[in-house]
Amino acid sequence: MLICPQCKFENSNTNKFCQNCGVSLTHKICPECNTSVPVNAKNCPNCGAECGTLWWAIIAKQATGSGEIETGGDRKNEELEKDELSPLPISSQLVVGSYLDQEQRYQLLEPLPSLEELAPNTEVCIQVLDCQPYQIAPLVAMLENSNKGLVTPSVAATGIPQLAKPYIALKPHGHVGIPPIHDAWQQGDIQVVLIQDRSNWPHLLERWQENTTSSLQILHWCSEMTQLWTLLEPVNCCQSLLDVSNLLLDEDQTLALGRLYSDPLNSQITADVSADLMEQTSTQQEQPLTIQALGRVWQALFRQSQRTQFGSIVQMLGDLEIGKIETIAQLRSRLQEMSTEIVPPTAETFSPTKEQYNTAPTLLQVDELEDFNLKNDDMPTVVLPMQLSSLQDAGQTDVGRQRHHNEDYFGIESNINKLELPKTRVLQARGLYILCDGMGGHAGGEIASELAVNTLRQYFQEHWIANQLPTEDEIAQAVYLANQAIYDLNQKDARSGVGRMGTTLVMLLIQDSHAAVAHVGDSRLYCVTHKRGLKQITIDHEVGQREISKGVEASIAYARPDAYQLTQALGPRDENSINPDVEFFEINEDTLFILASDGLSDNDLLENNWQTHLLPLLGSGTNLEVGVTDLIDLANQYNGHDNITAILVRAKVRPNLDSPK
Repeated sequence: MLICPQCKFENSNTNKFCQNCGVSLTHKICPECNTSVPVNAKNCPNCGAECGTLWWAIIAKQATGSGEIETGGDRKNEELEKDELSPLPISSQLVVGSYLDQEQRYQLLEPLPSLEELAPNTEVCIQVLDCQPYQIAPLVAMLENSNKGLVTPSVAATGIPQLAKPYIALKPHGHVGIPPIHDAWQQGDIQVVLIQDRSNWPHLLERWQENTTSSLQILHWCSEMTQLWTLLEPVNCCQSLLDVSNLLLDEDQTLALGRLYSDPLNSQITADVSADLMEQTSTQQEQPLTIQALGRVWQALFRQSQRTQFGSIVQMLGDLEIGKIETIAQLRSRLQEMSTEIVPPTAETFSPTKEQYNTAPTLLQVDELEDFNLKNDDMPTVVLPMQLSSLQDAGQTDVGRQRHHNEDYFGIESNINKLELPKTRVLQARGLYILCDGMGGHAGGEIASELAVNTLRQYFQEHWIANQLPTEDEIAQAVYLANQAIYDLNQKDARSGVGRMGTTLVMLLIQDSHAAVAHVGDSRLYCVTHKRGLKQITIDHEVGQREISKGVEASIAYARPDAYQLTQALGPRDENSINPDVEFFEINEDTLFILASDGLSDNDLLENNWQTHLLPLLGSGTNLEVGVTDLIDLANQYNGHDNITAILVRAKVRPNLDSPK
């Protein structure tokens, strides 16, 4: 099937246009000159810009009898199933323009030597062009069917080579450091894995050696390596961190891997590691990897960059080498001590007061990435100054499939000031995001929700004047004013009982890397990060939650017939009846915020679909407008009983490179 690049609708393979939104499935628009380009073209014929979808192909040959795929079925049938996937035409040398697979989807951009002559336990890595980029990959389809229980584990494992399994195991984490897998297959002793092409990403070594790179930035990269080590250890891929040429940086200067290497390196991969690093690591190749290997990588980075090691790191590397530092927890504790030597934590410790919400970098804590067994929550964190690098947003509301009018309303106001020079980049950003779900019937709920949004917008235009968040009292005062505006209108119109209009509220305020949320009712704020996944930040103001706060078991609290009845709302009563929750927090990692009315959040919709519909939106290359449309469509498909409103806010942060060196 063909997946529409705009609305994600599933189309027949013969469709030339999406049957849902009408976008072309055979051509795409060049991002540089807006020329229509065939989807199977690598470059725009008009301006030459790269438009094609490229993958990095890892082609490996196993030694006979090694690395067999674990299955429980008949061997003959298994071989047949393998051949039905995407067998390689390995009989002759493949030239530029030929295809890696019989379906003629993956086109070679450089010659591929005869795989029959490839020595056992060696690999070839090349860039390939996806000539059918909207076609769902067989591996993706297999994994989706396996997750839905449509295929048995033995059948699913049949067509997946061993080389692909670490990528698949790490895929649920969605960590930017791990290249996503696109497709994989095996024929005989030949394995093929297609992953994200990172061949043009900058190398860590290049930034490490720059004079403008601070010591604090280097400590941050060291910390990120320890996080990746924790992630890679359960799948025996820590060796991926020991090849300096495999250490890359993404657009936000976050550490990333070009690919995964299993422990230990095979002979071909070992040949690709720099001689300097090989000298440091050769003595431990025949035994399980320890964190001493990380110290040797850091030594190699300093040596190859010709950068002088600063004081405390010399002692740390020495302690690593002699075994004085034995665990990741101890190593991160040492990194924390070193970071506080550079920037004392008492200088700008954050607390939710107006005086400390300013544009100067705030000391943040980068939490340890959880491993598969969630065993590392007690690890020490590294204190680092962070700053906002980008802020993007999108919002949309929909009447749903059962309502005749829309009582939801939202407002977005953002202001971004950016200064970028060769050695300086400063971003100051402010965002106000308001979502209201009205109640009170036609000509009631929609009036209340719109009035609340506009009252709040006007208040903050007048009172949010400095480069700092409003205080808790100021935010609460804004909510009380919105409540009073609706309450006065109810009194003026002599509305009573259920006829009194009202609205819920969830509001997010962002000033640089600081944020605040205020809410009344059951409209929610969620956030998604690579490290922690989906988290619901607000707690609904409803009877069930009220009972839980009193110590009642959740199953008993929500067995009440009035469990979902609101305990607070704006408008029906005066300000003495509401107590808005206001919370402050820091944005210390790339975060996607989701403001949602209950038409979107009901029935655990986001909890069940965040990995497919929210996690990918953390990437800068994804379109939030398309993402919010996908959420509305999803809610209409699985809920649809109520109005649906969503606001997406993507905040990306990076270490402050202007910190002391």
